Parts: sequence; structure tokens; C-alpha cells
Amino acid sequence: MAPSKQDRRAVAFARRHLPFLEWARAYDRDMAANDLIAALIVTIMLIPQSLAYALLAGLPPQVGLYASILPLIAYGLFGTSRTLAVGPVAVVSLMTAAAAGELARQGTPEYYAAALALALLSGLMLTAMGLFRLGFLANFLSHPVISGFITASGIIIALSQLRGVLGITGSGKTLPTLLSSMWTDIGSLNPTTLAIGASVTVFLFWSRKWLKPILIGRGFAPRPADIFAKAAPVVSVFVTIAATWALGLDKAGVKIVGEVPSGLPGLAMPAFDPGLWREVAIPALLISIVGFVESVSVAQTLAAKRRQRIDPDQELVGLGTANLASAISGGYPVTGGFARSVVNFDAGAQTPAAGMFTAIGIALATLVLTPLLFYLPKATLSATIIVAVLSLVDLGAIRRTWSYSRADGAAMLATIALTLVSGVETGIVAGVGLSIFLHLYRSSRPHFAIVGQVAGTEHFRNVKRHKVTTTPEILSIRVDESLYFANARYLEDTILNAIAADSAIRHVVLMCPAVNTIDSSALESLEAINQRLAASAVTFHLSEVKGPVMDRLRRSHFLHDLTGKVFLTQFDAMKDLTPDLTLKTLKAKRQTTSAVIANK
Repeated sequence: MAPSKQDRRAVAFARRHLPFLEWARAYDRDMAANDLIAALIVTIMLIPQSLAYALLAGLPPQVGLYASILPLIAYGLFGTSRTLAVGPVAVVSLMTAAAAGELARQGTPEYYAAALALALLSGLMLTAMGLFRLGFLANFLSHPVISGFITASGIIIALSQLRGVLGITGSGKTLPTLLSSMWTDIGSLNPTTLAIGASVTVFLFWSRKWLKPILIGRGFAPRPADIFAKAAPVVSVFVTIAATWALGLDKAGVKIVGEVPSGLPGLAMPAFDPGLWREVAIPALLISIVGFVESVSVAQTLAAKRRQRIDPDQELVGLGTANLASAISGGYPVTGGFARSVVNFDAGAQTPAAGMFTAIGIALATLVLTPLLFYLPKATLSATIIVAVLSLVDLGAIRRTWSYSRADGAAMLATIALTLVSGVETGIVAGVGLSIFLHLYRSSRPHFAIVGQVAGTEHFRNVKRHKVTTTPEILSIRVDESLYFANARYLEDTILNAIAADSAIRHVVLMCPAVNTIDSSALESLEAINQRLAASAVTFHLSEVKGPVMDRLRRSHFLHDLTGKVFLTQFDAMKDLTPDLTLKTLKAKRQTTSAVIANK
């Protein structure tokens, strides 16, 4: 018996919202082997990063481990990227610290409760946006703005962690306050802490660039060499732990992590506190937007390399469930990390099961390794963060963006400046506002071109860029944007100003090959143009109108009142309005070409 319509809908819903059903059916031993190797490499990388990012967020280090277990499993079930590695990341950690720090002091239960609430609300928001297919909203954040925000955040994070490398206790969330507090406190610099932090920083930078090539040069296969290179942060962790324990460096003023509770986190829903939720709602929304944009851009880039695809709406659900899983397991907001995802991809991960295996590795580390972290110097974790986030800082993008587009360059510079001076929340809010403003500004002043016929062809091109034929009685104008409320008045002004400037014009042909929609405001503008032109004894025509646009125009009175015609092509319009000149132009180049061929 054929499945019913309801059954087919249920199957389609399951396939859409449970992506693991697709890849799990073809999962085999080879895929499992590749996923296990990738998980091993990512686990080695994620352990020190999780500890460091938790401290960056102002939370106990074990919270970073908690945020790297259940969220990875949840994303593996609901996410669509085969290689995205979810977990704590630097920018979201900084935003968490900024939001929670406004409500409570670090180290207090209220601060931890705020971090949990951020994860829960972010998860609810992302999941709801995914179910309602609102992934397109991320398109309103331009890449230059996001790039500027991440660059500025990377600078703030690196500078804030420089305090840990120097062994000073400066404070602040913006560039001026950080520099001021660090300068004030520079007298308390701890030489031993500086020696540890500087050594680890140099070692991590060196290992990131040179260790793998050196190992390969000494006969190691590429895969083991890559594993050893990625293990450099873990090596620095255990070497500095051993040195601190053996030499008693904690007694010399070196700040250490101290006791880290072992064992897996318990499952519990964060307390329902309407007042707290209201306080963190806006920061949670900003964290959701930034996390999703960063994550989906990485996922799309990696998917394209393997000719795979991701579903942005389902990615929202995947990230949303990951954050919900983090909230109920004692974690804080998570998203897809750029560096980890690239490592996961390069290590050969085939499916999201690699993330699930990574979660198992982190869980084992939480059970077994946490007692060994007592003597871990905080300077080591600060150095780990500095090396990780400096890869996000791309100051060269400012020059590249500015040279290509002054508007985008200005938006990028403004986002960087505001983030550095006023903080991450102000920076991202300004970035969102600038992105929307730039979109509205550009579309409110669409590109218009006066066009003419290219000799010997049926093509029409911009008179300022090509040698074309025109006639003074006809104004052929091409609009390269959909028409809506923001640019409707600009369309009126452009056409009516052109008519006022040239009394010889008797026909206006609006060429619409790029017009995908005409909203009600633009329709009223077209009606006004038609009436104003008729009063000036000028006939108004349209050409190359797309089918869906024509369908909507037919539901109005515009076509009935139009003084001219709607032509299928611009060539048809010119052939109807000025047949002699159009056909003469069409033949001109053909005759010249025939004469050249005959002479040969």
C-alpha cells in the first residue's frame, strides 16, 4: 500500500530536521576510522582551548569542558555540516563575559547563572529561528562588518590575556580601559609568570608554523606529523604543570588554576528567573547572531570544498539544540569554531560522528585528567588564547575592503573603532545597524543607465561605456535593482529630471531585466510617472518585464492606464518606436563585416 500524504510529510519533516538519518544509513568502517582520527586530533586541540575560553568567559575552567560534551552530540544529531566543530569559541566567550559581567561579579553564583541563561535563551532563539526558516536574517550582516567585529574582538581578547602572561591584574572591557589599567598595574609584573607566558607563546607560534614541516622532513608521515603539531598546546600544558609543581612556582606568585572538579556535569534546567532572562535577552540575541554568522560561513566554505551543501535554517536548529544542551549540562554559549573546524576537515572527518567521538574524548578527560590540572599556570592558558585569537585578526582586510568599496571600508572601520572603544555589544549593535543602513542606502539609489543599440546587434548597452546608437526622441533607461519603497522616489526623480532637461523626448522606455519585484510604493511611483509623463506629452513604456512582476502588475490598474506598451524585449520596443533607425543600426555592422570577408 502506498504511503499516505500524512506519512510522506512526516518522512520529509524527519529528513529535514534529523539530518543524521541521512548520513547514518551509509556509515561504514572506513568513515568511522577517519572520524576517529579526526576526533583524536580535535580532542587534543579542544582540551586546552576549552579550559582557556572558559576563563576568558569569566567562568571556572571545567565549564569549558562541560560546554564541549553534550553540545557536540546535539549538533551531530541536528546539524547539516559534516565537518563543523562546535564548542566554546573566543568571540562568544568574550561576549558572554561582557554580558554576565554587567549583572554580577565573576566567581559568584549569579554570574554563572547569567552564563547558563545566555546559553538557554540563545538556544531557544536559534532553534525558533530555524523552525521558522529565518536563516536569511543573517544576510543583513555584511561580511566587512563581521570581519571588522571579529578583528576588533580578537585585539581586545589578545590584550586582555596579555595581563595573564605578564602576571598583572589589570581590568577593563575596551581598548582604552585595558591599556590604562595595565599601565597602572605594570609595576606588579611577575617575572616568573612572564617567563612562562612568553615561553609558551613563542613555542605555540613556532609549533603552529614550523613543527609539522620539521617532523615531515625527519621522516614522519603527514598524518602523525599533523597530530604532533596539533598536540603542541597539550604539551605546553603538561610541561608547565610539571615545572610549576616541581619548582613550586605557585609560591613565587605564579597564578594557577587550582582544584578542578572531576566527573561529568549533572543535567539540570537553569532556574526560571524572568528578571534575569529580560536582562540577558538582548545579549543572547547578539550572541546568537554572531555565533550563527561565524558558524554558517565556516560550514559553507568547508562544504563547498567537498561539493556538499548545508541548510542554513537547519544549521540554526543544530546550533540552537547545541546551546540548549550546553545550558542543561552546566555549559555556556557555543558555536562552530573556525580553527577547530578547519583542523577537523583537514584531519579527514567524514560525518558529524567525529564531533560525537570528540565529545566522548572530552568526557574522558573530564573524568580522568582534571585532578592533574591543579598546578596549571593561568599564563599558559592566556598564551593559548593569544595564539588562537591572533589568527582571527586581519588588519589587511581594512585596506583591501577600502580599496574595493569606500562604503564597506568605512563600515568596517566604524565597527572596529566602536568595538575597541565602546565594547563588543556596542560594536555588534553598530555593525548590525551599519549593515542594514548600507543595504538600504545602496538599494535606495539603484544604478540607472541610459542605453542605446550596439551596431549590428539586438543588444542595448550603457551609452557611457559603449559606442551605441540612440535617438533624441526616445529615452531608454535601464534600472538595475528591484523597485520598492526605499528607491521608489529616486526612480521618479531620475526619470522626471531627465525629461525636464530634454524637451525633445517623446517616449520613455523603462528597461526592467533586473527588476525581480515591484512593491506597492514602487507601483504608486510608476503610476505617478505615467501621469506626469502624459501631462508632458511623453509616452511611458516598459520592456523586459519578468513574468512574476507582470503577474502582479496585471492585478492592478497600472497596465490599463499605461500610456504606452509593455514590450518583450528592448529591441522590440525600439523596432516599434523607431523602426527605420533600429533596422539600419542592426544592418550596419553586418554589412561592414560582409564587405571585409568579401575583400579577403
